[in-house]
Amino acid sequence: MRDINRTGILIVVIMGTTMAGIDSSIVNISLPVMSKQFNCTLDEIEWVITVYMLSFSVLMPLTNWLKNRIGFFNLYVGAVSLFTLGSLMCALSTSLDSLLVGRVVQALGGGAMAPTSMAIISYVFPARVRGAVLGWWGLGNLIGPAMGPTLGGILTEKFGWPSIFYINLPIGIITVVLAYKYLDVLRKQPKLKLPFDLTGFVALTISLVCLQYGIARAEVVGITSPEILLTLAMALLAFICFIWIDRRKQDPIMDLALFSNYSFVSCILVTISRAAALYGGLFLMPFLLQEQMGFSEGISGLLILPNSVFMAVLMPFAGRWSDKHGSREISMLGILLLAVSMYLFAELDRGSHLTAVIVTMTVRGIGMGLLLAPLNAATLSAVKPSEVTMASSISTLMQQVGGAIGIAVLAIVTQAAYNRHVLEGLTNMRAHHLALREGFYISLIILAVTLVPAWFLPRRNVVLKDTGTHIDT
Repeated sequence: MRDINRTGILIVVIMGTTMAGIDSSIVNISLPVMSKQFNCTLDEIEWVITVYMLSFSVLMPLTNWLKNRIGFFNLYVGAVSLFTLGSLMCALSTSLDSLLVGRVVQALGGGAMAPTSMAIISYVFPARVRGAVLGWWGLGNLIGPAMGPTLGGILTEKFGWPSIFYINLPIGIITVVLAYKYLDVLRKQPKLKLPFDLTGFVALTISLVCLQYGIARAEVVGITSPEILLTLAMALLAFICFIWIDRRKQDPIMDLALFSNYSFVSCILVTISRAAALYGGLFLMPFLLQEQMGFSEGISGLLILPNSVFMAVLMPFAGRWSDKHGSREISMLGILLLAVSMYLFAELDRGSHLTAVIVTMTVRGIGMGLLLAPLNAATLSAVKPSEVTMASSISTLMQQVGGAIGIAVLAIVTQAAYNRHVLEGLTNMRAHHLALREGFYISLIILAVTLVPAWFLPRRNVVLKDTGTHIDT
């Protein structure tokens, strides 16, 4: 089928995931303004973030079943439309409760976008160019979170906080219009009326919600509090029930047989640990730059620019490299450079020269650029074409869970280290600096351990054969 406009398809999926990516970070900077307007406490306004995070993961396990039931076209257009509708509901909110409802609707659409986009790319693009395509898609997927805080600050200051949601409306509408133009070929995808695994879905949802809620609350009340211990115990029990249920299902909500594929498991382990280290390190970075080194918010944003530039330049290159030579070596090099960047962050202090900060950000950007596209390509190549949607859903879900765990662990570790150093008689500034240094060292250790599963990534991104559908050139 040579009449397919693959460039148009790529633009459509990049637009959707970039829109969702912007929203993942644009809201944070507007929380103080929202809190004043709705007259609520910090703990209450934080639910604007927490409820999005919890709802975001609910739809991911459904992606494969929905793809079979309604097809890629309806699933992607539906996800973008739902996200756009949720954005409108958020913008029109007159109370915290109505804002939270809008955030839930947003998250249900956003949760399906990334795994569906990865699966569409696998379905449409041949394996020989998939790494490069995933590099461009990954670049778009990362631009959103990178520009979110700056864009959110400008919009909130100039036009008020509803504008951070209104901005999604034209993007969402244009994406839907372009989807009807370029994704029409996906309507020909065969649909299967598979039974819905309700019990497995309920058990998995309870496990994910309890896990992420427990992680988020642990930063506030402490990991050893009865509330957190009970919540995490419920998450574990629900997960055990989910495994017991789905091992006996003919059409489970999540195919546990994928975890007998050691190449896929290696990719997932790298995804989890990479997300834990990087999201955790990203959580610590503003405290280092602003509170320890004395940079303003604006200058801190500019200092992150080398990270973004080198990541943007290298991602498509790394994707093409993985297409030709496989994902193992280049992914391991990316992980190693990220570990080096964590060491360099740990060594920064108030007396560090500006050049040291730029070099550190550059090393981090190169590491990120070399890792992300090859890892995505390896994940999709490790499974059969009919398993791609399931695999991409699991990968996206594990990235979110890994990131949440990383942030919580580093928040708890740095707070404990700070308290310990204060008791030792150090000043608050010195204690905070040493605590941040320990946090970056923890990230370094996580990344060093990640080299072990990365060694088992495939040397060649060879697509497995089965009867799954794929559009050939």
